[in-house]
Amino acid sequence: MKKLLMISLAAIISFQMPGCKTKEKTTTGGRQAAGNIIIGDNSRNSLDWHGTYTGVLPCADCEGLLTTITLGSDLSFQRSTIYKGKDEKAFEESGRFTWDKSGSSIKLEGISNAPDRYLVGENKLVQLDLEGKVIRGELADMYVLQKMLPPVKDPVLEGKKWKLVEINGKPVDFKGKMPDAFIYFDEAEQRINGFGSCNTFFGSYELREGNRVTFSKMGSTMMSCLNMETERALLKVLETADNYNVSETSLQLNKARMAPLARFEPVAE
Repeated sequence: MKKLLMISLAAIISFQMPGCKTKEKTTTGGRQAAGNIIIGDNSRNSLDWHGTYTGVLPCADCEGLLTTITLGSDLSFQRSTIYKGKDEKAFEESGRFTWDKSGSSIKLEGISNAPDRYLVGENKLVQLDLEGKVIRGELADMYVLQKMLPPVKDPVLEGKKWKLVEINGKPVDFKGKMPDAFIYFDEAEQRINGFGSCNTFFGSYELREGNRVTFSKMGSTMMSCLNMETERALLKVLETADNYNVSETSLQLNKARMAPLARFEPVAE
């Protein structure tokens, strides 16, 4: 009787135990099925990867490899390489490329004894080593080609002369004793020109989505005036600012989400 009771209990426990059915796990960006295979978004199907990428890659016996790769939506490629400081003639290659199974990297077909694999990221290609592995070490960040994006235009901002009226929260008024400080965005040349009340200054600018702006390669004349505090502050703003707000009547240069660094008003021409 006891033996029969134990057998019955074992049958009940066995019946209530969960089966060997594999449950799916969800992960960010896709669904993870049995075997750790990710089914979902990848570089191939979620990024706007076709276009032209360029950059200067490390070179063992030259100043750098100026590399340009164009990827076509039909899976064609063109690659141009210039050995800077050694041979300025471009070495051209073209053909087809393929995606790996994960949809994260590509292989340029027909290339031998040279790098042919690239990890595809948001607006960039990262060159992999000859075995298709990520390059490590001090120079790792230099094996990146950036996508060439069309310049962002802002007709409200560009092509106008903007007079400085406030800097670092303080109003600017020279009371006619000195010429007004101003900046001007030249859309055709992607250049910024201006006057700081004593010296003229100049440089390049780049607009990006989300009202972001970067000023670079800034220079100025070297005159000395009695009151140059405002001018120095304005040049510092141009080094620091990374975004802007603009309307038909006002321009603000900002750093992150801090208070405006400088305010301007349009000058009637």
